[in-house]
Amino acid sequence: MHRKLLCLLIQAGLVLGAVSLSSCGNSRDTRNQMIVSVRDQKMLLVRDGKPVKSYEVSTSKFGLGSQSGSNRTPLGRMEVARKIGSGQPAGMVFKNRRPTGEVIRPNSPGRDPIVGRILWLHGREPQNRNTFGRYIYIHGTPEEWRLGSPASYGCIRMSMKDVVDLYNRVGEGAQVRVLRGSLLTTPEGLEYAQRNSDGRFLGMMSSRR
Repeated sequence: MHRKLLCLLIQAGLVLGAVSLSSCGNSRDTRNQMIVSVRDQKMLLVRDGKPVKSYEVSTSKFGLGSQSGSNRTPLGRMEVARKIGSGQPAGMVFKNRRPTGEVIRPNSPGRDPIVGRILWLHGREPQNRNTFGRYIYIHGTPEEWRLGSPASYGCIRMSMKDVVDLYNRVGEGAQVRVLRGSLLTTPEGLEYAQRNSDGRFLGMMSSRR
């Protein structure tokens, strides 16, 4: 009963801050998809089938796989099961998915906690069904200098600014697809590259083919 009342207050705009409207369970994001290329270390956000924006990411330094305890990034189709961190500063440090109150800057020396936002993933295929139980997230990292190369312990890392931007664009239920190959092997990646032929995206993709 209390949860239902809270959701009604959020919808009415009377409660703001750390509680996400998507947590009320009355809507699922069926419009957005994230395609992550391990080869390119890039993520492409797709909305209604059209590519919208690309982000630099970092997948696992231990490689690919779904074995428990492997610290590897799972391949295949997943979805955003939970969103955590609404209203927190981009540099907020999280421990056990709770804000600690400490806020750090990008590339703080010797620091590598989860920061900013957490999008907790759930596997949609037999080989990655344990993704949620493995605590695989899309999350912010202070080690932004490592983005563009595999450096995580299984999660998909983003810059503080980018993870907040992505968090604000997608909802729970949004699809995530992690693939080995280049984004240029996908129709969405090709369309984005052609549309941004004079930008960094095409150059970075071409250099990795």
